[in-house]
Amino acid sequence: MKAGPIAALILGLAACAPMGQGAGTAQRKDVPVARSAGPAQSCIPIAQISESRVRDDRTIDFRTSGNRWYRNTLPYPCSGLGFERAFSYETSLSQLCSTDIIRVIQTNPPMTRGACGLGEFQPVELVK
Repeated sequence: MKAGPIAALILGLAACAPMGQGAGTAQRKDVPVARSAGPAQSCIPIAQISESRVRDDRTIDFRTSGNRWYRNTLPYPCSGLGFERAFSYETSLSQLCSTDIIRVIQTNPPMTRGACGLGEFQPVELVK
């Protein structure tokens, strides 16, 4: 039995992230640097996600309860993610995992485009 879709619209405050970026990706000055705060995890509980910030075409920061941040660096760039800063996902589990797929939400006209795999969730401390 498959649970109904769980979707998340995320509006980021910045674009571009330094941690885990491949060569050729520009870094903006207004993006916080992140330091590793423990071993990477395959999944995080959806119920604990309180905020998400899209940084660029490969990087999303997730804030969970307790003000803990997880940086997810996608294995490949997700076209339009950094520009639109919005995505959706669908899962039948109570967790968001590195095996899940996200879809970029285009705002004008409203529609989803492209499918991209997530990476592992790296606990981080955002440097101010």
